[in-house]
Amino acid sequence: MASSTDKSPEDSDEGEEVTRLLGSATVRAPGVCGELAQGVIEGIHFLVTCPVDFYSRVKVDIYADGPGVEAPEDCDKAAAAVRRTLFHLKNAKVRAKLTINNPIPRGKGMASSSADLAAAIAATGLALGEELSPYQIAQIALSIEPTDGIMIPGVALFDHRAGIIRESLGPPPPMEIVALDLGGTVDTVQFNMVDRFQRWQSVDKQTGEALRLLRRGIEEQDPALVGRGASISAEASQTVLAKPRLAEVKEFAESVGAVGVNVGHSGTIMGVLLDARERRGKSTYHKALSAFPDAESVYHFRLLGGGVQRVDV
Repeated sequence: MASSTDKSPEDSDEGEEVTRLLGSATVRAPGVCGELAQGVIEGIHFLVTCPVDFYSRVKVDIYADGPGVEAPEDCDKAAAAVRRTLFHLKNAKVRAKLTINNPIPRGKGMASSSADLAAAIAATGLALGEELSPYQIAQIALSIEPTDGIMIPGVALFDHRAGIIRESLGPPPPMEIVALDLGGTVDTVQFNMVDRFQRWQSVDKQTGEALRLLRRGIEEQDPALVGRGASISAEASQTVLAKPRLAEVKEFAESVGAVGVNVGHSGTIMGVLLDARERRGKSTYHKALSAFPDAESVYHFRLLGGGVQRVDV
């Protein structure tokens, strides 16, 4: 944890001025249930986001008595993102204090860290009176680590390594997701440090077809097409990071009339994709609890559009 640079009024003849609050903002950013697809296009890594209603909430208070960043323990990345945002906004001399409330589990492929980064960057800007664009937020976050594209509105096609590809494919179709955490974790940073390009390239026909179906499904607001595309990508990703129980999850999905499955391509989470218009989410959630009694967690999510939201006004 970065040490606080607080000064008491006794430390200065201008104590009240030194600790003056310059601005404050609270922002929430969504986590994800894995990705709808992942792979390589023309030599560039990409993913298709799967934002859900599971949020990190970050408050940033800006004080005059800087420089410095005060952050909770084990939130070094968020603190680094705030420092880089302050530098980007030419305000590096102020002090920032972060308060983070993030229930999203880490190491599962649910973008816990990406949500922290996006919310912290956006909140820092807003606390200083600057609304950063999704692409500015993405570039600052990517300077810290590979990042999910949850700051992009809608369902996004995103290069999670360098940000070369940044495209909103459109609003999400009406879909629910019953997500299964069947155990295990993956260190995303370590995962991305290993060159798996050849493995992704070996399944580029499948991931290309998955992306084609996803584009069409989002354009036509058709959950069935999205489910087909996501299922193809989930199966193709077995070459890159195997999910030993994917076949079991697919069998369950078929038994409950789901439109498909998706996975955390660099994580452990798996999702059963449902057409929300059929209103099967709650019953499928309870069936999943019975079908997977050894699951660490079972969630019932709604597919969202990405983007950060200010929540203190």
